[in-house]
Amino acid sequence: MTEGKPGPLERRVVRRLLRYSKPHWKLMALALVLLLVNSALQIANPALTRFAIDRYLVPVEGQTSWFDAFFPADRIQGLTWVSVAFLLSLLFTTLSALAQSYIIQRAGQLVMFDIRRELHGHLQKLDISYFDRNPLGNIMTRLTADVEAVNEMLSSGIVSILGDLLVVVFLLGAMIQLSPELTGLMLAVAPLIGVVLWRFRIASKEGNTRVRAAVARINTILQEHITGMSVLQLFNRERHSARELDEANRESQAAYQVLIQAHGWFYPFVEFFGMLSVAGILSYGGYQIRMGELTAGALIAFLQYAMRFFRPLQSLSDKFGLLQQAAAGGSRIFQLLDEKPSVEAPASPRVLPASTEIEFDHVWFAYSGEDWVVRDLSFRVRPGEMIAVVGHTGAGKTTLTSLLLRFYDVRKGTIRVGGTDIRELDPRDLRRMFGVVLQDSFLFTGDIESNIRLATPGITREQVAGAAARVNLEDFVGSLEKGYAHPVKERGAGLSTGQKQLISFARALAHDPRILILDEATSSVDTDTEHRIRGALEELLTGRTSIVVAHRLSTIQRADRIFVMHRGELVESGPHQELLARRGLYWKLYQLQYKDQESGSGV
Repeated sequence: MTEGKPGPLERRVVRRLLRYSKPHWKLMALALVLLLVNSALQIANPALTRFAIDRYLVPVEGQTSWFDAFFPADRIQGLTWVSVAFLLSLLFTTLSALAQSYIIQRAGQLVMFDIRRELHGHLQKLDISYFDRNPLGNIMTRLTADVEAVNEMLSSGIVSILGDLLVVVFLLGAMIQLSPELTGLMLAVAPLIGVVLWRFRIASKEGNTRVRAAVARINTILQEHITGMSVLQLFNRERHSARELDEANRESQAAYQVLIQAHGWFYPFVEFFGMLSVAGILSYGGYQIRMGELTAGALIAFLQYAMRFFRPLQSLSDKFGLLQQAAAGGSRIFQLLDEKPSVEAPASPRVLPASTEIEFDHVWFAYSGEDWVVRDLSFRVRPGEMIAVVGHTGAGKTTLTSLLLRFYDVRKGTIRVGGTDIRELDPRDLRRMFGVVLQDSFLFTGDIESNIRLATPGITREQVAGAAARVNLEDFVGSLEKGYAHPVKERGAGLSTGQKQLISFARALAHDPRILILDEATSSVDTDTEHRIRGALEELLTGRTSIVVAHRLSTIQRADRIFVMHRGELVESGPHQELLARRGLYWKLYQLQYKDQESGSGV
């Protein structure tokens, strides 16, 4: 999926969003009942006002009302009880509105939880290529701002729109009952308001579309630049970063200005047409009173209804904006949810093989098009054998391990583990066979123990401590006040590169993998740290099939065979001394990269 403009406000998007409310239909139904009660109460107070005027303040001969049975004929007592009824009506209206708001907000939070959980679960199923194509800031926008927009629609938009529509229906019924002529006069401005609403809809849709895209871009820039802050400061790129963010901010400002301008002219127009309608009602209503066709109480009640009639129309504009935002956010969310992983488990996966033999059979791979990163690669790794992979940057060393873990599927050829095509295995089962230690160690927020265990069931505290001891991490853990419960911050902030690397080794050892992959795992640690983990490496590699992408000569010399990669091809393979004797590409690499290490280490 690539970033683009979200789709238009379509029924299918809103309908698909509403499916998430089905598990919480009881809360939604209760909210709708309270909404119905609240809407019905909107006509109570103007009706009481009319009754008080026509019965007690300006009595009308022969005027009857169904309120007569509930209120006394005495003027003082009657007005007192009407006031009490008026206050009770206000109280019930307020309480029903509060209860309805609480219930619908709770339902909205539950729906938001469901959507965000589904998004997070779906992201974990997508293959690595998806994250190669999409900036992290864009993905975070979908999990945060877009989900929040959907929540606003469900908790404030849909139900409030229904409430506004119900209020309009109840008010129209009450006004028609009072005076069909005045109702028709008031509705004469409806076509003008309809034109204003239509124009507002177009401006609102354009503004919300631009806003969602602008917010996504700002999040992407912030995430990228904050993550790379050390590089920005190192190369004095602060001003360039500020200019880039200023440009994105200006785009966001322009997008919001479209919405602000739309709201700016919409409300005055609706207010003007509303006041124009009220002026007509007063003029014609006064004429009807003089002609004896209408009472003063009825005119005042009608005016109260008319004023309330235009409030929902103004409110509908805000709710329509929420619908636009939700449709834009929902479209982006569904683009993500509809993204199909290219690496999937087969319908009937095969059982994991007992053997750990690895075979690449004429494998071709390119990240895009036919820009081949791996070309016709064929080799076999025997069970228990240690293979070192060397080559210039871009030779395809890391790609080789990514293909073996099935982060990507090969374009041509076959990769087998234990004689079984890895595409016939469940990727989760396949990856359980492997332990991986990368050059860039990633630690999660938590503590040292949780980072070694990684929530894998069956790994005990004793196994965690044992793994730490075997990689010489025990001394460091023992120096900490909380030991294995020592808090680890985001990405291991506060720990040295060597300490994070040792935790990664302990993690791999605790999971006891059958096949081990070390991707330049010691290239970023100092010599002392490397000496500390060298003994652990011997124990970790013993009896395991292992592939090591290494820059350290000491690691390469320990390998049973060395694979020399060049432009995606395997050009040489064999033991260290044999390859040196050939005086080929490995010999050249040795002269450029490894000879100084040998002389420096005294090997």
